[in-house]
Amino acid sequence: MEYARRILDDELDELFGQVPAIAIDGPKGVGKTTTAEQRVAAVVRLDSKAIRESIAAEPEQVLARGRSLLIDEWQKVPEVWDVVRRAVDADPTGGQFLLVGSASPASGATAHSGAGRIGRLRMRPMTLSERGVMQPTVSLRGLLGGGRGPLAGSCPLTLSDYVEEIVASGFPAMRPLVGRSRRFQLDSYLRNAVDRDVPEQGLAVRKPEAMLAWLRAYAAATATTASYAQILDAATPGQGDKPARSTSIAYRDVLSSLWLLDPVPAWAPTGSLLTRLGQTPKHHLADPALAARLLGLSRDALLDGVGTSVGPQAGSVLGHLFESLVTLCVRVPAQAAEATVGHLRTRNGDHEVDLVVVRDDGRALAVETKLANTVTDQDTKHLHWLADRMGDKLLDAVVINTGPNAYRRPDGIAVVPLGLLAP
Repeated sequence: MEYARRILDDELDELFGQVPAIAIDGPKGVGKTTTAEQRVAAVVRLDSKAIRESIAAEPEQVLARGRSLLIDEWQKVPEVWDVVRRAVDADPTGGQFLLVGSASPASGATAHSGAGRIGRLRMRPMTLSERGVMQPTVSLRGLLGGGRGPLAGSCPLTLSDYVEEIVASGFPAMRPLVGRSRRFQLDSYLRNAVDRDVPEQGLAVRKPEAMLAWLRAYAAATATTASYAQILDAATPGQGDKPARSTSIAYRDVLSSLWLLDPVPAWAPTGSLLTRLGQTPKHHLADPALAARLLGLSRDALLDGVGTSVGPQAGSVLGHLFESLVTLCVRVPAQAAEATVGHLRTRNGDHEVDLVVVRDDGRALAVETKLANTVTDQDTKHLHWLADRMGDKLLDAVVINTGPNAYRRPDGIAVVPLGLLAP
């Protein structure tokens, strides 16, 4: 099968020739190994028990495999991290090692963080542009340029098409699947994570169903700032003797170490530009398809408005899952453009901006999501509020929706159908 190029490839093209070692982090199934294999001469697969035991006995053996070298599932023998770090200290030539991991090793498993020696890149499920759903016309990097130029492009995708992309998943191996086979694989992915991957991370789960219930509650809190107490309450309805809050935190930490949770942090601008901002992250799973499957929601059920969300933000589950798909499609190219992504919500909840994409100079692009094919003045009020406070520090403002055309409103705000968003 021909390799489908990913946005991360652009980052590796730019970095790997000069950086000696790069670790690619992300959940199982996002394509990390396949992408890394495209640019190495040798591979060490530590998910093989025989190879893992051999390398664990003498980690320095990996250095005999030649360069450039892919060390797959490196966290299974975390000592190889320090072996690579020392090798890079001795020879800083670019393009030597790619380390791929689907989990973070336990704290203290490596002697050194690798800072300054081993770079880190996050790999997420496929965006719509990577899936080849449409030929996109509006570049996120261009919006971050701040020129506020005219926009063009038409998008034939309907609401039903976007909902299909929510449930279809951005995991490459699941893309060809439909119907029961897709549901089966998503269920198996989640069950294997709880039954096998979580215990491998050192957390003994006495009742796997309790963790799955917590995951369902987390899925219902997608794109909200629900507290972990609210998520725990939703996971144990009618249960008088609730688990301790520490249980919820333990679930969160271990699932984060498997890269299955991908919350958007609250944006904290420098200086006194904005005050009274909330600090709670917005909850997202690695792939909105996982959230939809946890909630048992098919495309038709979502289109029928089925589902109840958890958290302070009003809205349908479909609206929250669409925001999660938009968030995925923004975060991946934002990383490639060397920008970070946060969200904004004032403490009293009177102003919210779904996503704030921030360049390293502190200037930002504001993004609102809208599950509709039209945009009204009501939909842009928070963007205008932010523009009044940021002035020229706001590079641009955009509403990403399900409409047919990309254009600029008379007030200068960009309107972009999600299918037209390019890196």
